[in-house]
This record gives sequence, structure tokens and C-alpha cells, in this order.
Amino acid sequence: MRWGLALLMLVAGVGHLVATDDFLGQTPTWLPLREELVWISGLIEIAFAIALVAWRSRRREVGWALAAFYVLVFPGNIHQALNGTVTFGLDTDAERWIRLTFQPVLIAAALWSTGTWFTRRRAPDASPRRSRRARSTGTASG
Repeated sequence: MRWGLALLMLVAGVGHLVATDDFLGQTPTWLPLREELVWISGLIEIAFAIALVAWRSRRREVGWALAAFYVLVFPGNIHQALNGTVTFGLDTDAERWIRLTFQPVLIAAALWSTGTWFTRRRAPDASPRRSRRARSTGTASG
């Protein structure tokens, strides 16, 4: 799934750079520098694609960041649905509203595929290298 998300992000990122007008249809009209925002978000998506497959040591952080990114771009999808903008072949209200239901799926996929839901960081006091006495007194074991 992580590789699939990486491919999706790569295709979407390149799409931002070569089909800017389509993505402008999703960008709320009240935002300044709309075209520049489309390009920047495209570059960010390409960076996510690379990070998903190449940055193994920070996979959890990439998952959280990608999930946050999906939340941040969601208003653009809402804008498209509310204004009836025809882009990406979404030419009916039903299609545009149904598309909104996929955003939570993308968020969950970003968290699940990067192991974010399954791994927890160990608390400093739970370190296996410290003795029980050292943990209770706060001193290093010898």
C-alpha cells in the first residue's frame, strides 16, 4: 500500500506541474497565488512519493505528515464539490461529493502503510538498558 501511495503521489505531483489548469479548478478562488500553490503542492507530493519509499528511518513521521497533507488539501475538494467545478472527469455533483469520501481512506492508508498505527515510541523510563532500581531512582545502572 505504501508503494501504491507513493505512485499516486508521484502521478498527482507531476500532474500539478503539467496540468495546472485542472488543479486550479480545485483551488479555492479566495486563496492568493493560486497557480504557485498548485506548483508548490505538486512538488510537495513528489517529495512525499520519494519519502514514502526512500526515507525508511522516518517512515512514521512521513506517514503523519502525509496524513496532515491530506487534511490540508481537503478544503480544495470541498470547494470543487460546492462550486460544481468540472475537473478530472468529475462532471456531476454526485461524483464530486462521492470523491470526498475517499479523503479519509487516503488518511487511513497513509497512517497504516507507514506503520504509524502499529508502532509506539518507548518512553525513556521504559528503556531495557536501565535496571529496575535505576528506573525507580532515576540513576544510571552500573
